[in-house]
Parts: sequence; structure tokens; C-alpha cells
Amino acid sequence: MTDANDNGIVEIPSAHSLDQTVERLKDLLQAGGATLFALVDHSGEAAKAGMEMPPTKLLIFGSPKAGTPVMLASPSAAIDLPLKLLIREDADHTAWIAWNTPEYLGERHRIPPDLLQNIAAAANLAAKAAN
Repeated sequence: MTDANDNGIVEIPSAHSLDQTVERLKDLLQAGGATLFALVDHSGEAAKAGMEMPPTKLLIFGSPKAGTPVMLASPSAAIDLPLKLLIREDADHTAWIAWNTPEYLGERHRIPPDLLQNIAAAANLAAKAAN
């Protein structure tokens, strides 16, 4: 696991391809009752614009029951919620999963510490999908 750097992003490698990792994440979200609000295919959109980039997808997900109390306590958190998982492929065709840590988001938006567990799902989802 790559430790969170000063911008609060953690990244881990996946034992699966990018597309398999995305599907595993989607299955985990559904099984956990979370909502997948959007799947952004950055590389697919780049191709439509006549540009190339390595496979890169962004899952935007969350739970209104978990996120709403966070946004009520700290309205600026709405700019970073719903949560996001970035799945990208490097030059060696390894898929990587990245996310913002709840601690970083908490500090950025002054979220009360007792609400950080509400925005902590990304790490667990990434770990399960990567293995």
C-alpha cells in the first residue's frame, strides 16, 4: 500500500485487470447497499476526443445515510462527496486503486471526528477489490 502523501491520496495495486477491478468494486458497492452514482471513463472520453491515455476510470459512490450527516456538519464537504475511487492502469498494465483518506477530507472540511467513519468506506472497498 502506498501511504497517503501530503495531498491525502492513498493508492494500492490490484491483483486484477482494470476492468475486473471495476467490476469487483461495482459488485461490492451493490452488495453493501451503496449507490454507484456514476462511472466516468476518462480514457474512453479521451479517445472520443482523439487523444490517448492509459485506461482510467472513476467510480463515484456513496450512501445518503452516511454522507448527509457529514454535509450537514460541514457543508463544504459536498464538494468532495460522494466518495470516489480512481482506477488506473500503469505502463506495466498493473491496475491501481486510489482514494482520498477520510482524515484528509476531515481536515480539509473540518468534519467532526465522530463522523469520519461515515466517509471511510473507500479503503475497505479498495482492499477487497484489489485481492
